Amino acid sequence: MTAIDAQIDMDTSLVDVIGKKSADLLAAQLEIATVGDLVRHYPRRYVDRGKLTDIAGLELGEHATVVAEVEQATLRPMRSRRGNLLAVVIRDDRGGRLDCTFFNGHRLKNLIVPGTRALFAGKVGTFNKKLQLTHPQFEPLDDEESIRPFISVYPATGKLSSWIIARCVRQVLDVLDDPTDPLPETLRRREGLAELGRALRRIHVPETEADIHAAKHRLVWDEALGVQLALALRRQATVSRPAPACPPVPGGLLDAFDAMLPFTLTDGQRAVGAEVSADLSRDHPMNRLVQGDVGAGKTIVALRAMLQVVDGGQQAAMLAPTEVLAAQHARSLRTMLGGLGRAGELGAAELATKVTLLTGSLGAKARRAALLEAQSGEAGIVVGTHALIQDHVGFADLGLVVVDEQHRFGVEQRDALRGRGERAPHMLVMTATPIPRTVAMTVYGDLEVSTLSELPRGRSPVATTVVPLAEKPQWFERVWRRVREEVAAGHQAYVVFPRVGGGDKAADLDPDADLVDLDTPDEGADAEEAGRRAPLAVLDIAPKLTEGALEGLRLGILHGKLPPDEKDAVMRAFEAAELDVLLATTVIEVGVDVPNATAMVILDADRFGLSQLHQLRGRVGRGSAPGVCLLVTDVPEGTTTRERLDAVASTTDGFELSRIDLELRREGDVLGALQSGRRSGLRLLSLLRHEDVIRKAQVYATDIVGHDPGLVEHPGLAALVGETVGDEERAAYLDKV
Repeated sequence: MTAIDAQIDMDTSLVDVIGKKSADLLAAQLEIATVGDLVRHYPRRYVDRGKLTDIAGLELGEHATVVAEVEQATLRPMRSRRGNLLAVVIRDDRGGRLDCTFFNGHRLKNLIVPGTRALFAGKVGTFNKKLQLTHPQFEPLDDEESIRPFISVYPATGKLSSWIIARCVRQVLDVLDDPTDPLPETLRRREGLAELGRALRRIHVPETEADIHAAKHRLVWDEALGVQLALALRRQATVSRPAPACPPVPGGLLDAFDAMLPFTLTDGQRAVGAEVSADLSRDHPMNRLVQGDVGAGKTIVALRAMLQVVDGGQQAAMLAPTEVLAAQHARSLRTMLGGLGRAGELGAAELATKVTLLTGSLGAKARRAALLEAQSGEAGIVVGTHALIQDHVGFADLGLVVVDEQHRFGVEQRDALRGRGERAPHMLVMTATPIPRTVAMTVYGDLEVSTLSELPRGRSPVATTVVPLAEKPQWFERVWRRVREEVAAGHQAYVVFPRVGGGDKAADLDPDADLVDLDTPDEGADAEEAGRRAPLAVLDIAPKLTEGALEGLRLGILHGKLPPDEKDAVMRAFEAAELDVLLATTVIEVGVDVPNATAMVILDADRFGLSQLHQLRGRVGRGSAPGVCLLVTDVPEGTTTRERLDAVASTTDGFELSRIDLELRREGDVLGALQSGRRSGLRLLSLLRHEDVIRKAQVYATDIVGHDPGLVEHPGLAALVGETVGDEERAAYLDKV
């Protein structure tokens, strides 16, 4: 019996169905190895067989597949070498035209003739300022294509065309047994969902537009439910272990701290603080995300939570993404606590605890002392970087983990701290990158979400302006005059660069800073190859500013490649107003708090993500004087990139910016965080378009996991979790149950 005679299911190797040559090509080009991989490679769009593709929507550099009619085909000799070119013009029914050039044209002159309708696939380039396809792949529409109502167009590559993928898909569907449907019948019936087998067939070979919509709706449900089940499993695993109950202690550290606060908490800080306090008082782990705009006062909320835990005889750990931010947090906590944070020192309060800093680059003696303070319980609060999650770092009794800037840490890193000991510590996650409700529901679905929507009193407005060098190069000189004006008024300024510089471009990432968001244009050498200069670098530009536009001012340089003691010294000097201008990478993106800094210049602002620009802008206007932020770019207007910069300049509302960011960026990058680097099983789910489905899926998932914590009674759903978020991660969830 041959493989084709045997039962074909989603796990069957493609080699056994379509042959080694085609299977190897799919594996090499698209990492498609099984029948399931291929069937889940959904069409990108559909072409009605009676209509031609709209050519006007093509973009330079994309790999496009178009259905068009040949209008002209001219054979002419090549100028620089022997042979002929076939110059072809194709058109659509809206009048759009596209040039195509074929080498060895004499071989195709009888196939590509005026009136021929065909599929053309290739990378969109330019010649003589016109878009064109150079030697595209070419496939005349055969009788079968003409009979079927729709032509499915697949994500393809230069070596693997859409129609080859379509043929392989049809070959597989002809022999594939319908897979067992993982969704409970009651759920399918209640939500009006098609069976899985029908949906998979109709998404590839639809008969009507209704087929396409019904198939996509069903498959979106699979992805949404798979994600929400994974998150429900994580929630179940977390609450299944006991946590130390830490109710408020009258007359304790927290009360003493509140009594010495020089300002009044906002209504939002009090409300969120009450939610956190109630969570800490219970004997199952808190798992809460506190989100708020830049400067909303999240650190105070976190510190009050840590003090409540210390009052309960436990320790708190605060995890920061960079050493600069960890050191800043440690200094800030000690300053806010005063005598309450100097246990063992002269002048310490009777109830005092100790704040210890632990980072990977501490000297041997300092590191041993910090490890001992954490292990012995002498330190009530331990602040550090990822060094805190090393196996050899111990705590006497860890009761709370505070994770600052959640987007910088993976699920595994959080769980490394949360999973220690017989009792699970409470978890408080903070982010200053506000996120729409649907993103919170999907990406942070294992967390309860609290929102700080108001800013503390005393924060000053920040005026943001785009400096468009492409249209107004003379504005660049004005940028530096503006910086000098702020310094002359007694204030300080930041100048932010996208790169460190001073060395090999290939190794020029700042280890202590995110260079760019995922949707940022090509960097470094790739940018040069794409026709753009490399991003500006702080070490390359600093000497020019010192001798030129900022001559005579006290300048400091800060980036992640500096030794920790130098980074700390530069930051301390800037905080003490011993420096006028800080030239830095995005290492200053979060947590840095210098109220006297009122101006920020962001060079090559188009190289940064929208949310990152908002974070950077939050470093100014933190005192009584208003702030100014100048976004310098040479990207011309009318582009999506300039739209992003204009959006930052138009509003200081981080929640509004987060929605704009989500609309402009690739959603797969946001959802990709769920896979922690593994290949994504999310192909159709949209955080903006499918909010209702995500909300319903969360309710179903919570109910299913509540009745069947290990999904033992739902093996199909357990498999769905694996398909959606990855087998390794699924196993990690189930191991914790």
